Amino acid sequence: VMYVRMPATMRGAQRGGISPLLWLASFCLLGLTFRTASYGLHGSGDLQSGIAMRATTPFMSRMLPLRHRATFSTALARPRQSFVDGNRRVGLMRMRAEEIEEAKTDDGETYKFQAEVGRVMDIIINSLYSNRDVFLREMISNAADACDKKRFLRIQEGISSSEKLGIRVIPNKDARVLIIEDTGIGMDKEELQKNLGRIAQSGTAKFIEEYGKEAGDASQNLIGKFGVGFYSSFLVANKVEVVTKKYGSGEQYRWSSESSSMDKFKIQSDSSAFPMESGTRIILHLKDDCDDYLDDFKLKELLRKYSEFVNFPIEIWAQKTSYEQVPDEAAVNATKPGEPPKTKTVAKTSEEWETLNEQKPIWLRNPKEVNGSDYTEFYKSTFRAFDEPLTSAHFGVEGQVEFKSLLYVPGSVPFELMNNMFDNSARGIRLYVKRVFINDKFEDLMPRWLLFIRGVVDSDDLPLNVGREILQKSNVLRLIRRRLVRRSIDMFKELAQDPAKYKRFWDMFGKYLKIGIIEDDMNNKEELAKLCRFWSSKSGDKFTTLEDYVAGMKEGQKSIYYITGETKDVAAKSPTLEKLNKLGYEVLYLTDPVDEFVFQSLRTFDEKELVDASKENVDVGTSDEEKKQVEERKKELEPLTSWLKTLLSANVEAVQISNRLTESPAVLVQGQFGMSPTMERFMRAQASTTGRDFSMRMKPTLEINPNHVIVKTLKSKFSEDKHDKDTQDFAKLLYDVAAMSGGYNIEEPNALASRIMSLMSGGQISASETVTPEVHDEKNSGKDNDPPVDVVDAEVVS
Repeated sequence: VMYVRMPATMRGAQRGGISPLLWLASFCLLGLTFRTASYGLHGSGDLQSGIAMRATTPFMSRMLPLRHRATFSTALARPRQSFVDGNRRVGLMRMRAEEIEEAKTDDGETYKFQAEVGRVMDIIINSLYSNRDVFLREMISNAADACDKKRFLRIQEGISSSEKLGIRVIPNKDARVLIIEDTGIGMDKEELQKNLGRIAQSGTAKFIEEYGKEAGDASQNLIGKFGVGFYSSFLVANKVEVVTKKYGSGEQYRWSSESSSMDKFKIQSDSSAFPMESGTRIILHLKDDCDDYLDDFKLKELLRKYSEFVNFPIEIWAQKTSYEQVPDEAAVNATKPGEPPKTKTVAKTSEEWETLNEQKPIWLRNPKEVNGSDYTEFYKSTFRAFDEPLTSAHFGVEGQVEFKSLLYVPGSVPFELMNNMFDNSARGIRLYVKRVFINDKFEDLMPRWLLFIRGVVDSDDLPLNVGREILQKSNVLRLIRRRLVRRSIDMFKELAQDPAKYKRFWDMFGKYLKIGIIEDDMNNKEELAKLCRFWSSKSGDKFTTLEDYVAGMKEGQKSIYYITGETKDVAAKSPTLEKLNKLGYEVLYLTDPVDEFVFQSLRTFDEKELVDASKENVDVGTSDEEKKQVEERKKELEPLTSWLKTLLSANVEAVQISNRLTESPAVLVQGQFGMSPTMERFMRAQASTTGRDFSMRMKPTLEINPNHVIVKTLKSKFSEDKHDKDTQDFAKLLYDVAAMSGGYNIEEPNALASRIMSLMSGGQISASETVTPEVHDEKNSGKDNDPPVDVVDAEVVS
């Protein structure tokens, strides 16, 4: 094999006297060289291969007879081509074009693909649909298309008819059959054979192709597309029969097929009663486990879910219970003279036609023709709501993608979202294609931070899969998503014009907008930030906005300051705000754990940096003179801060002089990438809930106020004896106070309690000392001990 693959020059050299075994050995060594070179770092393979080749060439040349060394060198000098296979590069010698002989083939024969029809039908029936309920949607959609075709032909021919176009559903429990019939265009024998006997042959698609230009807008109402929807009937039926009469023809035919022999069907003339002038009747002989599709309540539920807005009336033959008053014969004898006869309520059951889709698709109407009560009624009936929506948006989009939509902001938190605000099963955007419901669980149609929005989207053409259950990812989907998000934000802006109504909205759905800032990928962060509401040091009992904050900034103020806290009162008392409050700077109070993530994601607003006031090295409006004084105090107190850092090394990262404290002796602050105490508690709680260990804590920095009397006292104690136990306890107590006032958890509360008790006792009890209660000696009572309380003179007690 190696000999056959040798370049022509090498084969010629072999014929000149070089042993094939010698060539084989040379190629093996060469291959090893290439393999070794390929283990270099990604991107440096060519360089390392070149180094390896230069190192190996002299050795291989010496292995060859003298007269053939030039031939070998020429072969290696030819250009090489590199192919990437994963992270390995394999150098290959490029052959000259004249050395490559292309394979020649004859013209061959052309064949058509074939298929095992029974197997294909099995795949369509059992693999195409995830939910067998959709068979009814497909049957009704086909019936609606048939009615639309007949209506078009009537208009084209100028024929009027008294027969109403419509669809009927008839469950027959005794015979265990479900009948779906329509008064549409019907089919002749040839169409039965082609449309029902040929997989993926869409009669609707062919009709559009034939009459598309003449039909104009009428063709846009036709639903069928793939030519496989009819076969969904076998999801629930062992046997399917189709009785049909073509429009304009008096002949009637019956098509039938059974699931046990899906590769064949039968067509025959039919003489059964068929009162319609044209139309189709589908008779489904249900499977043993499908009796629930004979229950009219179940059928009504499915018809309203999938086909409530089909253009033609859908009627179902259903039981109806009514109640009437009849004389109570048993109480006749007990009736006294002059009394009215006694009656009783009797339930009467009857069967009659019930129309299910009397409500029209409101989103297809002109918004100018729809009033508020119409929108409210549609919202309540479609989304099973009991309250009125806060607002709605009714709009249509034309251009690259065309669709109509109606969106609502609920008047209360949807029940499904009360326990889990991101429950995917609670998605409320109902997707329709030509008024036929497809699904309401498409995750990519709306971002999860708009999960609470309710509404409908109806488009004539969306990238659905063949089963019409999955929305394929495409540019169309991205455009629809972008428009829906944009209109949702517009609704929120509209609500913001009414403070009272917006407060209701913010209390219910404000957290979703905050998540939107974190997760948005469509450049809506700043727009959402304008809609957010926060407490602040100047807002009192009312919320403020970032826009209001910027409008009220002090002259020379460059940043927007905020601080986190469990409540606004806790945040307001943070020592880190002392200098900012003195300067009159407003500070936002972030009391929701998600707020910190929001501001970290937002970073700036209106070109103003968002600054956490609890972080170290924050510019708090310090003047040059103040900065000079701080530097001087740093040098003066450097021994003390170094000692404190060593003493408190288990708890703090550094100790430094503060330029933000005016009243407190010390404060704990975090580094630029550290967590606030609020975030730390939140993350610790999350870790505890999931059973994971929380080990992300970064040690804070201790800032001390050199002008405070406590710090001055500590400095004095330090100067006297830094090794003294009381001095060290005093320093640790200073840290504890800073931690508590900053909202941090105390890691050793018992040690803190001991230090406080020592302080309270005036130093008589050390922090590590335990007080032992005095034991009373009864034998020596009355001698040197005080008398028991119960024998003390009453006058003394009083």
